[in-house]
Amino acid sequence: MKKTVMQKYARLIARKGVNLRKGQEVLINASLDQPDFVCMVAEECYRAGASKVTVEWSHQPLTKLNYRFRSQKVLNKIEDWELARLNHRADTLPAMIYIESDDPDGLSGINQDKVSKAQRARYPLIKPIRDKMENKYQWCIAAVPGEKWAKAVFPDLRVNQAVEKLWEAILYTSRADGDDPVAAWEEHNADLKARCDYLNSLGIEELHYTSSNGTDFRVGLIEDALFLGGSELTLGEGREFNPNIPSEEVFTSPMRGRAEGKVVSTRPLSYRGELIENFSIEFEGGKAVRVSAEKNEELLRDMISLDDGASYLGEAALVPYDSPIRNSEIVFRNTLFDENACCHLALGMGFANCIRDYGKYSLEECREKGINDSMIHVDFMIGSPDLSIDALTRDGRNVPIFRNGNWAF
Repeated sequence: MKKTVMQKYARLIARKGVNLRKGQEVLINASLDQPDFVCMVAEECYRAGASKVTVEWSHQPLTKLNYRFRSQKVLNKIEDWELARLNHRADTLPAMIYIESDDPDGLSGINQDKVSKAQRARYPLIKPIRDKMENKYQWCIAAVPGEKWAKAVFPDLRVNQAVEKLWEAILYTSRADGDDPVAAWEEHNADLKARCDYLNSLGIEELHYTSSNGTDFRVGLIEDALFLGGSELTLGEGREFNPNIPSEEVFTSPMRGRAEGKVVSTRPLSYRGELIENFSIEFEGGKAVRVSAEKNEELLRDMISLDDGASYLGEAALVPYDSPIRNSEIVFRNTLFDENACCHLALGMGFANCIRDYGKYSLEECREKGINDSMIHVDFMIGSPDLSIDALTRDGRNVPIFRNGNWAF
C-alpha cells in the first residue's frame, strides 16, 4: 500500500478517531504485523499534540505459550506493577488506540478453561478501575492487515497479494481511501446522527426481529435510553471521538431482562482467537438459556457463563444490509468489520452513555435503570437479506424500522 495513503489513514485515526487534546498521553495496543504503520500513527499523534505515545505490543504465538506453560495460579495473579499501571491510566485518562491485525484462528487450540479461570480471577481487581474510567476518555479501534489474517480472508492469493487486497478492503470500508477521509467521516457521522434523532423521537418500547432463517426475537428498551451512532462525546469535557473505524451502526443498550425468542447468526463470531460458526441463541426472561453451534459450541457456552451478566444483552445495533462492508462480499472474520456488515446484538456489558443525560447519574444508577454489567461485551451478527424489524412505541404504534435487511425510513 502506498505510504501516502497509509499516512492519511493514520491521520484519520489520530485526528478523527481519538481526536487528541494538546498534551494528552496516548496508548497504542498493536500486534507485530505492521510496525511501520504503528509508527505512522504514533507520529500523527505527536503532530496532533500528544505529550507521550506508548506502544504495547502483543503476539499470538507468545500468548499461546504463556497459557500453555504458566500455571493457573500465575495466570490468575495481577502483579502490583500491573495494578499501578492500570491506576495510572485511570488517573491520567490517555487516549487509547487499538490496532487489530490478528489471525482469526491464531489462538486455536489454546486451553480455554485456563483463559476463563484467569478472567474470572483477575476481573474483580480490574473492574473498579475500568468503572472509574468509563466514558471519560477517547478510544478508537481500527485495523491493519496481518499476513495470516490476510491469508485467512483470501486463501487463494499469495501472501503479498492477500495483504494488499486486505489493505484495500480496510481502507474502502473505513472511508479512508479518498482524498479527505476526515471530511468523509464528518458527512457519515451527520447521516448516522439524523437516523438516531428519528429513532429517539419515536419513544420505542420494544423491537421485534423476524427473518426466514429462524430469527424471531423481541427485545425491550429502557424508557430513557437513546440510540447512538458514529462519533461520541467524553463525559465531562465533551470531547468528540469515533470509537470504531469503520462503523455503520446505530445502537442502544436494551433493558436487562427483557429479551424473548431465538436469533440465528449470519456470520462467524471470532472469540478468543477461535471461530464460532453457524450458531443460534434462545432467550427467555432476557437471558440466553439455550445455544447451539456447528463449530465451537462449548466455547459459546463458556462465554455466556463467565459471569452473571454474560448471558444478558448489552447492545442492540441496527446496520443496513446494504452497507460498504456487506457489499464488499468479504467475510473479514473480524468482529470490528463483520459487525458493521449487518444488524447485530452483543452479550454482556451495556453502555451507560445510552441513558439520556447519563452524566447526571452514577454508573450504578445507570445499571439500576437496566444497563447490563459484565466482564465481556461480545457482538454477534444476525442481519440477513430479508430481516424485518418493527418498533412498538410506548403510545401503541407499530413503526417499520427495517425491511428486507435495510432501513425502512
